[in-house]
Amino acid sequence: MDWVINHIWLVPGITFFSFWLILFFGKRLPGKGAGLGIAALGATWVLSVWAAIAWITRKTTGTGHDAIRGYTEHTYTWFNNGQLKIAFGFHVDGLTVMMLIVVSTISLLVHVYSIEYMHGDQRYTYFYAALSLFTCGMYVLVTASSTLQGLFGWEMMGLCSFMLIGHWWEDKANSDAALKAFFTTRTGDVGLLVGISILYFAAHETFNWQSLNTQALTGRIDHTLLFWGAFALMIAVIGKSAQFPLHTWLPDAMAGPTPVSALIHAATMVVAGVYLVARTYGVFWEGFSIGPGHHGVNILAVIGAITIIIAALLAFVQDDIKKVLAYSTVSQLGYMVMALGCGAWVGAIFHLFTHAFFKACLFLGAGSVSHSGSHHSFDMKKDMGGLRKYMPTTFWTFIIASAALAGVFPLAGFWSKDEILLSSGRNGYWAFTAVGIVGAMLTAAYMTRCIYLTFFGEYRGHGHPHESPKLITVPLVVLAVLSVSAGWLGGFGLHYFADWTRNETFLAAHVKDYPFSLPLAAGALGLALVAAAFVGYFYVREEFYFKGATSRSSLAKAGHEMLLNKYYLDHLYTDIIVGGLKGPVAQAAYWFNQNVIDAVVNGVARYSVRIAKVVYSGIDQVFVDGAVNGLGASAEEGGVALRTLQNGRVQFYAGMLFAAAALIGLGLVLFV
Repeated sequence: MDWVINHIWLVPGITFFSFWLILFFGKRLPGKGAGLGIAALGATWVLSVWAAIAWITRKTTGTGHDAIRGYTEHTYTWFNNGQLKIAFGFHVDGLTVMMLIVVSTISLLVHVYSIEYMHGDQRYTYFYAALSLFTCGMYVLVTASSTLQGLFGWEMMGLCSFMLIGHWWEDKANSDAALKAFFTTRTGDVGLLVGISILYFAAHETFNWQSLNTQALTGRIDHTLLFWGAFALMIAVIGKSAQFPLHTWLPDAMAGPTPVSALIHAATMVVAGVYLVARTYGVFWEGFSIGPGHHGVNILAVIGAITIIIAALLAFVQDDIKKVLAYSTVSQLGYMVMALGCGAWVGAIFHLFTHAFFKACLFLGAGSVSHSGSHHSFDMKKDMGGLRKYMPTTFWTFIIASAALAGVFPLAGFWSKDEILLSSGRNGYWAFTAVGIVGAMLTAAYMTRCIYLTFFGEYRGHGHPHESPKLITVPLVVLAVLSVSAGWLGGFGLHYFADWTRNETFLAAHVKDYPFSLPLAAGALGLALVAAAFVGYFYVREEFYFKGATSRSSLAKAGHEMLLNKYYLDHLYTDIIVGGLKGPVAQAAYWFNQNVIDAVVNGVARYSVRIAKVVYSGIDQVFVDGAVNGLGASAEEGGVALRTLQNGRVQFYAGMLFAAAALIGLGLVLFV
């Protein structure tokens, strides 16, 4: 069974190979490359499931909550430079296997879904090639044995997200969204490079994940260096996982095709930041002093908590269904980041696991609505409404996924959110538990609004709504089933998820994993249901008191304007920071061009002309032309002299021969 674990490099290798095959041969195949992509993802899904079975059946060491399955790691020398030795390799533990299951499952379903959704697209083959490479990037990150190797997967996803968000680049809005995503995440990636560098030298010149964690937890790395290394990595997480204040790129990224949105939000790209913290948790644990022994506040937990609330509030004022779901993702990522900052390691990765399924279902459900219900529009107020009658499969799968997102019992989100709330509180971070409960209430409220505007009331569109084809609805059904059942691995008193993902870093840091708490879970669920009912009443009863509050209250209007303008962060970044810099930078670049580059070019040209004149008049005319002309004149004069000897008289030639013979004879007599 361990064969697949020892050859886990096949998983990223297959998708990397399929990218090149689709790129060069896809257009010549009947499926235009889709078949190759699906076959590759099918193969990696089989390998991922095989790896999961091999991992689960592996013998454990220790007992009870100290029982773990030992990791497998294979490393190889990449290159040597004197004393410096850089290695690469593949690391497999419970966290790796869990991520492989998530990525392969979601990506396979997205590939299948895209056959119908992207049908007829002018860059259909290119889309599937980029989709394979995108998945490959996440595979590279989660199987890497070191920060340096993980960087390749991290940046590969950044490149592919740019390609796929801007897939329809002819529309300037799409192109702008791709650039915004690329540059915003690159801002965070500066932190990743700095963090990797700090930790490499602080940890005695190693990039290895496991060595970094071990050295951090055993006190072999100076705490100040740990703090700044963790802080730099956190900047990368803020950029990649769209945390405050660099969250602004993710909603705009909805400009890309909906299957891409599902893949970005559920299984790749944005969850890479959460994975980075979970993988280097020893560094964050010690660097930020996390855990029940500290009971303090750290910047990681604060960033996550702020993101939960601000993103959830922004979801209320969106009319675009995909942007509602985008802000929902930002908020849910905030839960995961906050959980890691509060010592709830199991809760964070468990929520990553469950969230992948119901968020993918929601995004693909939104795509189904656009494809078959609203004539390619995502505007809930203008082009949707009443679609439950026309699209029953899409409706019910969307309802199930929304309930899972809101944490309704016994769906997947209920168990993973409860794990976060419980562990945060028991570790001493009760204020963050309260933030999590408020976030759960807001989630239930804005998803109720989203469901009502999309599926209830009268149809406001202009097309002829109908249910989507099987290639779209079957992935929705599969994801809806997983949205119900995925949480059961850690629910109903079971601890399978924690037992299978617990690793050496978890034990060395003495991270706590608490049993289920019925009162806390029931209280959070009750408040979420109250919030959902509150919003439902708002939309059903037109005379509801808060309707039209913005026209009656200046304070409500100001708050609403702030939300519509997304806290003015885009204005700050685009108009003030970028706008304030681009003028002076452009002027400086123009001055440099005119006074430095042009001066150098013009100076070289002037001196070249002068040198050319000297060469022409002094060398070419006098020496070169003089020598050539002199040779010509000499040849001509010699020809004239010799011409007199060519007179055609035989007697003359005989006399010449006789004279020559006489001269030769005289020479012999005199000199021999």
